[in-house]
Amino acid sequence: MSDFFDNYFNVKKIIKSKREYKEHMARVEALPKDYQYVFKKIQSHMWMFAAGNGYDMMKIHYDLIELFESGAAEGKHVLEITGEDVAAFCDELLRNAETYTDNWREKLNGDIRKKFGKEKELK
Repeated sequence: MSDFFDNYFNVKKIIKSKREYKEHMARVEALPKDYQYVFKKIQSHMWMFAAGNGYDMMKIHYDLIELFESGAAEGKHVLEITGEDVAAFCDELLRNAETYTDNWREKLNGDIRKKFGKEKELK
């Protein structure tokens, strides 16, 4: 329960996170336009899958900014960083994040286990 209050009602943490987010978004605005476009598309796509308090998603976004800054500094096109299949790139980024798809999978499997019993094998 204290984890819940720490993540959702900790005003100092919320203010700090908001300030940090604004600083990182300023870094995105400093990227070349093609990087900005792809970052914002990835960001909006990934938020559809975010679960929990979202802090793990923010970490992924901040790491992505660093990756994009490095790529831009090396003069690479943004798709050299992400590859042509940007959705697959997003899937890979989300691999270690808590997502709603995890929750939906868990619910589906749980419902079926309840219906047929844990020990019964489905054929």
